[in-house]
Order: sequence, then structure tokens, then C-alpha cells
Amino acid sequence: MDPIERAATVRYTDAAGLPDALRGADALFVYDFLSRAVPDAWHAADRLRWLHIASAGVDPVLFPELRDSDVVLTNSRGVFDSAIAEYVLGVVIAFAKDFAGSLRLQQRSTWRHRETERVAGTSALVVGTGPIGRAIATLLRAVGMRVAGAGRRARDGDPDFGTVVSSDELSRHLPDFDVVVAVAPLTEQTKGLFDAEAFAAMRPGARFVNVGRGELVVTGDLVSALRSGQLSGAALDVFEQEPLPQDSPLWTMENVLLSAHMSGDVVGWRNALVEVFADNFARWRDGGPLRNVVDKRLGYVPSTA
Repeated sequence: MDPIERAATVRYTDAAGLPDALRGADALFVYDFLSRAVPDAWHAADRLRWLHIASAGVDPVLFPELRDSDVVLTNSRGVFDSAIAEYVLGVVIAFAKDFAGSLRLQQRSTWRHRETERVAGTSALVVGTGPIGRAIATLLRAVGMRVAGAGRRARDGDPDFGTVVSSDELSRHLPDFDVVVAVAPLTEQTKGLFDAEAFAAMRPGARFVNVGRGELVVTGDLVSALRSGQLSGAALDVFEQEPLPQDSPLWTMENVLLSAHMSGDVVGWRNALVEVFADNFARWRDGGPLRNVVDKRLGYVPSTA
């Protein structure tokens, strides 16, 4: 932040002090990307022209007043792509090779020979065709998986996915894949996208990975699909309620891999988030075009941006 402090008056604040800090401010950097403080403090934004959030998802700050205002919204797209793709590849391999089962046997000092699965030749549907989804597709293809995407518009010949199916027809395509990866942004259209109907449509024994937003999934329906055997496993990095409540059945299910909303948080990620803001600040100060401008009607940065 040093270069920014030399060029502007910077006020650091927590959620409680945000209204006072916002008064007279031209720009707001929401570094705590999980904070829900901005809507309550919006009445004090008397001069704001630009809001930047330190995440790829913008749902914590995309409230009606901001959407209807002239304030430009940018995000930190590009920081997490490779790291999240590596996470997804890791859990796909972990399930196929039953690493969790091996660890449980090791902890009991039990020698038990088993057969595991090949990853090559299986199929994955990546629901969300932004930069993170594209990075996931690239790595899954590299290990021999057949990959397709699901997005707003169906098309063929996509450079990363080959085929992209329409999210509006998701249930029709879900039975064709062994692994379904959720990485879509959270919008009114995607909230609760993976519910009982979607899980019932999946191939029996399919696996589900969520690295998008917890609210994409109806948690109770996911638990039921795992208990019934409709799904053979799930890897979850995000949840409807975070931290995950201690009484959630997901904690103790042997066919579930959990992590604490950290799939993209590799060493250096915090500095990288500030660097994205610093680069955009220099552009903004000089009157240049900003990176990662969010279409506030869509809720994400369009692929053409």
C-alpha cells in the first residue's frame, strides 16, 4: 500500500468505522471480502466513484443501491485461477486413488490391498466458464479427462472447453459426466442451482466439487444425495454457512472432503490481492481503463472484458 499512501489519503477502518471512513472518499478497497458491512454504511458514500473488492466473487457488495449507482465495481479476477484449478485436480485424483481411505487404514495400522480408479478417460462438467473455470478445464484435460463447460450461452469450438452447454438446460446434461465442478458466480440465477433435482439428474455414483460459492448448493439436498449413494463423493471448499456448523453431518461423512474456504489461498495470495488493487489504482489515478470491471447487471466480469 506504500505507493498508494504516497499518492492519496488512505483511511484504514474496520466494519464499525466504515461509515465515517466513507464520507468524502473517492474509492473504497474492500479487503475483507467476506464482510457484509458495505450495504449498512452505504448512506455515507457521498462521493464514492469506485469500489474494488479483494475477491473474484462480488456478491457481498452487489446490493441494489450499488447496482443502481454510477459507482464502478472491480474485482480481483486472475489471482486465484491456477491455485483453485490445482485444488480441483487434487481432489479429483484424491477420490480416484482413495487417499482418504489409505489414510484411515494407515491410522489403524491396517494393511489392505485395494484397486483404485483411472482418472484418464473420465469426464467432467465445469459449471462456470470464467477464468477459474477455464484454468480447471486446462488441468483436467492435461490428465486425460473429457471436459465440457456450462455457461450462459451454449456454443461449440470453445478454446478451453470445446463444448459449452447452457446452464438453463443443466439437468439435461448432468447425467453425461463423472465429475461436476461448481465454480459459477453467485447470482439470483445460480443461487440454489444444485438442489435435489440437480443431484438426482447426475450420473449415479458421480462426484461433486464446489469451489464457487456455498449458496450455489442446497446443503440438505447434497447430504441426502451422498447418504443415498446417488453421489459417491463430494469435495467442498465453500458452504452456505461459514464456518461450517459443528453439528453438520458433512463433518463425519467418509465420502466428503472438506476445506475451510481456502482452495485459492496459496502462499503470497494476500500480497497479490493488494497488487491487483495497486495496479488498478494507478490506472484510475491516471484516467486509464480499469481492469476487471464487473457488469453489475450480470454480477461478474464478462468474458469479453
